[in-house]
Amino acid sequence: MILVNTDYISGKNLEMLGLVKGSTIQSKNIGKDITQGFKTLVGGELRAYNEMMNEARALATQRMVEEAAQMGADAVVNIRYASSAIMAGAAEVIAYGTAVRFV
Repeated sequence: MILVNTDYISGKNLEMLGLVKGSTIQSKNIGKDITQGFKTLVGGELRAYNEMMNEARALATQRMVEEAAQMGADAVVNIRYASSAIMAGAAEVIAYGTAVRFV
């Protein structure tokens, strides 16, 4: 499956199949949440949250690809990501794009 954030793939004619998306809500355990809270006192990268968001993006992408595969897609174009805080220490990540088939 080809994944791009452009609305085309060079050298390919595309038939649009429709919108596909994948999402997840992720949180870190209380221990990591407390350690990251202390980190905000001294500054620097919040690695545990960075890892959480990377995991969430990967899972949302995987779910989007699975939905596209069920539609018979060869690729997903115009991929975008969005995130929002659900509560302290938890975030939703959604990946979405247009499933296409090569013609």
